[in-house]
Amino acid sequence: KSHCDGDGLWRINTYMAAPNIVSVATITASTNAASLSTTSANVVVNAAASGKVYKINSIIITNIDGTNAANCTIGYYNSTAAAVYKLAHLISVPAQASLTLLDKSSSIYLQEGEYINGTASANSKLDIIVSYEQLS
Repeated sequence: KSHCDGDGLWRINTYMAAPNIVSVATITASTNAASLSTTSANVVVNAAASGKVYKINSIIITNIDGTNAANCTIGYYNSTAAAVYKLAHLISVPAQASLTLLDKSSSIYLQEGEYINGTASANSKLDIIVSYEQLS
């Protein structure tokens, strides 16, 4: 089954077996950070056929602008549904403030072929930090 995310790129879905997290042999701690822009960008990607599950422990968005609020939209791509679902949609982050969008008490999992992406209402105003564990 193929799909287009609205960015003009067609993708072919490949469904892999999700690793069994009961018998995890390796847990690797990881953190990704990026400056969000008005163009959607992937922040964390669990590649197809990685043989891993990513446990997303936290997503923090920080407004580095000294004066103006900025909006963020953060999405979760679900490979089974071939769709992006919003974790946050046009949420305002005040100037010089941080938003904890997700923490360890509400963690989510990225299976193979899934990702977290984000956009901002203005370029270089919002930073995003995602902490996660790679389970294999």
